[in-house]
Amino acid sequence: MLLKDRVILITNVEKFAGHGTSAVALVQGATVVAHDPTFEAPSARRAFESRHPGAHALSATDPATMIELALKRHGRIDALVSNDAFPALRAPIAEARLEDYRTALETMAVAPFRLIQLVAPAMKKQKSGRIVLVSSAAPLRGIANYAPYVSARAAANGLVSSLAKELGRDGITVNAVGSNYVENPDYFPPALLANKEAMAKITAQIPLGRLGKPEELGAAICFLCSEQAGFITGHVLPHAGGWA
Repeated sequence: MLLKDRVILITNVEKFAGHGTSAVALVQGATVVAHDPTFEAPSARRAFESRHPGAHALSATDPATMIELALKRHGRIDALVSNDAFPALRAPIAEARLEDYRTALETMAVAPFRLIQLVAPAMKKQKSGRIVLVSSAAPLRGIANYAPYVSARAAANGLVSSLAKELGRDGITVNAVGSNYVENPDYFPPALLANKEAMAKITAQIPLGRLGKPEELGAAICFLCSEQAGFITGHVLPHAGGWA
């Protein structure tokens, strides 16, 4: 199995690529350690673990405590999947609010940077590690009227290039999956999926003519977490059906 005996920490697991990645990782033999802000509630942890048997939902939401608990329980973290979801709000430059821009940067660039700071020492000690940012293909093309979202994602993608060069000497790879047009309730809520006219306009922009599946995104992320991806680093992998 591709991820047999590997410990993978997935953040914000109830959002974006969390469920698809967890499902694929478990099938591939990984030990999945899951974080989500909602997991402060025991009922939320139990619900996640019932949907993903074998996964371990962390009660900690603070990044430092989360890393500490994962290491204490499992002894190592082989891969970090920084799964950062944020609304792609339409914000023409004349209407965009600076506070929204700052929140976008905090969520999609500052948060993963902090996580990498915290997990890197353990990975350096074990002389191996995989770091995967779940980002966006949007910066690869740009989208008019979405500058706050796109530029925050671009900042995350930029982390990949620099940190790959910095951490490579310690056997740590750093990559991102640049996703777009993948089914998930954060970006494609049920009401939108049920709107045939809107979906026809959306899928017309995708060379493959359809939305991606959560398990397809999860499989791409899991590959970058595996030993087989050991010579891939500093790469932003477009996962957008040919749109980028």
